[in-house]
Amino acid sequence: MEDTYNNRTSLVKGAKDMVKEAKRHATKKVGKAVDRATDEYSSHRNYSRFQDEEDEDEDFYKNPPRQDGEGYHDNEEGSSDATEGHDDEDEIYEGEYQGIPSAGDRKHKDGQVALGQPVSDATRDRKELEQERQADEEELAQQYELIIQECGHGRFQWQLFLVLGLALMSDGVEVFVVGFVLPSAETDMCVPDSSSGWLGSVVYLGMMVGALFWGGMSDKVGRRQILLICMSTNGFFAFLSSFVQGYGLFLLCRLAAGFGIGGAVPIVFSFFAEVLSREKRGEHLSWLCMFWMIGEIYASAMAWAIIPHYGWSFSMGSAYQFHSWRVFVVVCALPCVCAVVALTFMPESPRFYLEVGKHDEAWMILKQIHDTNMRARGQPEKVFTVNRIKIPKQLDELVEMQSESSNPVSKFFFRIKAETQGIYHNLMKCFNYPMRENMMRLAMVWFTLSFGYYGLSVWFPDVIKHLQADEYASKVMIHNNESIKDFTFNFTLENQIHKNCLFINDRFINMKLKSVTFIDSTFRNCYFDDVSSVGSFFRNCTFIDAFFFNTDIYESKLIDGTEVINSTFTHNKTGCQMTFDDDYSAYWVYFINFLGTLAVLPGNIVSALLMDKIGRLSMLGGSMVLSGISCFFLWFGTSESMMIFMLCLYNGLSISAWNSLDVVTTESFPTVRRGTGFGFCNALCKLAAVLGNLIFGSLVGITKAIPILMASSVLVGGGLLALRLPDTRENVLM
Repeated sequence: MEDTYNNRTSLVKGAKDMVKEAKRHATKKVGKAVDRATDEYSSHRNYSRFQDEEDEDEDFYKNPPRQDGEGYHDNEEGSSDATEGHDDEDEIYEGEYQGIPSAGDRKHKDGQVALGQPVSDATRDRKELEQERQADEEELAQQYELIIQECGHGRFQWQLFLVLGLALMSDGVEVFVVGFVLPSAETDMCVPDSSSGWLGSVVYLGMMVGALFWGGMSDKVGRRQILLICMSTNGFFAFLSSFVQGYGLFLLCRLAAGFGIGGAVPIVFSFFAEVLSREKRGEHLSWLCMFWMIGEIYASAMAWAIIPHYGWSFSMGSAYQFHSWRVFVVVCALPCVCAVVALTFMPESPRFYLEVGKHDEAWMILKQIHDTNMRARGQPEKVFTVNRIKIPKQLDELVEMQSESSNPVSKFFFRIKAETQGIYHNLMKCFNYPMRENMMRLAMVWFTLSFGYYGLSVWFPDVIKHLQADEYASKVMIHNNESIKDFTFNFTLENQIHKNCLFINDRFINMKLKSVTFIDSTFRNCYFDDVSSVGSFFRNCTFIDAFFFNTDIYESKLIDGTEVINSTFTHNKTGCQMTFDDDYSAYWVYFINFLGTLAVLPGNIVSALLMDKIGRLSMLGGSMVLSGISCFFLWFGTSESMMIFMLCLYNGLSISAWNSLDVVTTESFPTVRRGTGFGFCNALCKLAAVLGNLIFGSLVGITKAIPILMASSVLVGGGLLALRLPDTRENVLM
């Protein structure tokens, strides 16, 4: 009985062993069929050079069993539903579902010993691991270029083009909204001349920090996710800034808005370049630059249409006033809101996913790009047949751990500290050999171009206003030693100076004082009711037994030793009054800027069409030199019309330099440091803008020779330096 039982057990065990052996052979047969299908495809497009040499070796020890979820036929039965029932002679047709291909499908040869036992990375030198990753990245760059070419250029790229264009447009609007809002905001909030200009500087400082921080974060977290956070931050604080009343709060909101939008430029160009093939990259990145120009036109047109209409306002008492420039700020935030909504429907960059080892996610997005473009071409039956993509070796990083018991605030600051340190270390790699010399040259080109451009463009409205102010001052009416008694002033006084005048028993009712100055004058028994004054002052005057009701005449207007004797002030107006109902100079300033931005259009089109024909460096250096020469001739501009013509010429020439510089910078950095490197260059751009803002602004009205010569010299010098940068036209995205 016992022998019968033992025999039966042996039979069962033998049967099980036979089944296992049969399954193993079946798995090998399916693997052969898949390899045969791959080889058949590779005759059309050769990806085989990215596969390991051991793919032909079927030795069990050199091909350990695959883990679940890492291959075409990775379940326990050795075959998927798609391959069930096929024998060795069956053909696996192209496009048959075989699961999501994975980097695990490859049979790695590196780091294995004779018996198939992998060597632990912990026992290997860090430099050796980095060299291995570098080799993997070079292979991935070549393979990814072929994959993008197979995906084609079509509907997906144009959809992403429009979405990222809205984000870039928001950056252009943010830059120019500062110059347009600056005069009105500082007047509305009673900002003294000593604090004038801080608004422009604070916004650029926020953009400088934001470019470096968000650009670095995009290399660690992802292009799409960080861009969404950037744009959301900018949109929220831009809307909020239009409602706050105090100048300090307004500066804080614009600082936060600038910090948010600072990451737009480095992320947008990095994102879009990673879905473009090499032959399309230069042209289409140049077309993308056009959205920055559209942002300029949008901001100029809205300023021209909205800000001079001071009647477009409402107030809640005298404490809260919402003037037309605040409406302009709200309107300028709309492109940012549209960009946030559109970005939620776009996927992450597949190139970024491959760099961080997310093979399946990258493959799915590449398949989406391929299928979207093929359907748009009328070829929906064409199948995405790429099945193996090189994944760079993932290196472990030492991360300082935070205690689980810490409060949320300390965890937040700890996370910020850790991410900042990671960004710093990644940035330092941009200055290592062999990138150090090119990085320094690229940074200098960014600084010189930005200093000249922003120094002239952002403060150019003040130059025009200064010319207009000189003409306005030449028409001033001067009244000396007048004595006016028992007279009622119920009309507007404008552009007048009253010296040593005497006003007795006069009534100033429902009137406006615009650019009127009273010097050494006396007001005796005068009555002031509902009086608004803009740019008007009382210098060393005397008020005796005067009564003020609902006026804005208070200490800031009573200067240089003005005395108030036995006088009464009731229901004073708060805030600074903006009542230029018939001031057409504002229309003229905004219209000039609108013309200047329109002049950029021809240069943008030319640079996009010729970017790949004459080369990035020739266009960059030539454009900077020519714009520097045109800037020099601003010195000889003695009239508004001459200055406007030279401004349009300068803008039209300089835009080609900007487009070329954006393309060169995008192509100069590897994917793992593209956002960080571009963010650093863009941060230098904003630092140069701050310096240009302060230096050029302080010289407006004093001399125009120094700022013009300074801008011209740095542009020409930067253009000559740009010619020594390496040509990136033939580069694949590392």
